[in-house]
Amino acid sequence: MTTLQNDCFIRALLRQPVDRAPVWMMRQAGRYLPEYRKVRGQAGNFLNLCMNPELACEVTMQPLERFRLDAAILFSDILTIPDAMGLGLYFSEGEGPKFERPIRSPKDIANLPVPDPELSLSYVTDAVRLIRKTLDGRVPLIGFSGSPWTLATYMVEGGSSKTFGKVKGLMYNDPEQMHLLLEKIADSVILYLNAQIAAGAQAVMLFDTWGGVLTPEDYQTFSLRYAQRIREGLNLNHEGQKIPAVLFTKGGGQWLEAMAETGYDALGLDWTTNIGSARQRVGDRVALQGNLDPATLYAKPEIIQRQVKYTLEQYGSASSGHVFNLGHGITPDVPPEHAEAMIEAVHKYSPAYYSGS
Repeated sequence: MTTLQNDCFIRALLRQPVDRAPVWMMRQAGRYLPEYRKVRGQAGNFLNLCMNPELACEVTMQPLERFRLDAAILFSDILTIPDAMGLGLYFSEGEGPKFERPIRSPKDIANLPVPDPELSLSYVTDAVRLIRKTLDGRVPLIGFSGSPWTLATYMVEGGSSKTFGKVKGLMYNDPEQMHLLLEKIADSVILYLNAQIAAGAQAVMLFDTWGGVLTPEDYQTFSLRYAQRIREGLNLNHEGQKIPAVLFTKGGGQWLEAMAETGYDALGLDWTTNIGSARQRVGDRVALQGNLDPATLYAKPEIIQRQVKYTLEQYGSASSGHVFNLGHGITPDVPPEHAEAMIEAVHKYSPAYYSGS
């Protein structure tokens, strides 16, 4: 087992002492990097890139060659599970993901398989193994999945949605079928994340991208309940190592107290929640990850630095418990130099907030 050369990300998630805030970015391997666009062009399309372990490894490593990041995140997509269930994932230019066979009836739900990750999703676990080997202990590797509610929105809507009319219609009109769907997805996510851990993921993250579109009551019933079920099913002690788990609900700042009770080691914050207030609300129960507004990276580097300092000030003095990140994924037209300005500002300014520094 390779010893981590830089474990501050893992230690911060577990609320163990560190001397600065670790930093990584959601979507850190992506279209804002010219080297990524080149490899994606070679692959032919996004799905081909995801399904080729060698190319997925290459683009996972690209941001680490440019920036002083404290973690790598598996290059993949949250919709791999629905695709493995037979829904036929494809991407339309300018329209995002779509499914050829969306959920339209109770029969469709009943016929959904629970995929074996080492069979229908072996390209993901193969990529995890290859990335771990390539990293050679440099920084930890994050595995991830979409949450059951978020995956269900795409599966029922047939793609992206602004109103969520179909999935909410199912939820309100036939909650029993909605729960059957969510249970099947949750079982699939548990298998999927455990397979990533077995293949070498050293932390895992559950992306609940659309949890924030629910009412408080429906969030508890149709999203958080299944996030907790997943947490309880994860094998978070692997080869003698503790595997931290992170829960991120976009738009979920109002529910942090309930999220902190689910057993996850850390909560991701979007930019609409003040991180200092969030820290007061959850205390030392969980670490916090976030939460610079991604649009800040359109600003001049000196303004980016100022906003990084503000986020650090809001979190306040610490010995651990804060992973610096954006409040959502980096956008494709951000200059790479602006991402670097953020990362370097975290390295420069965060040590002053840490005990003994």
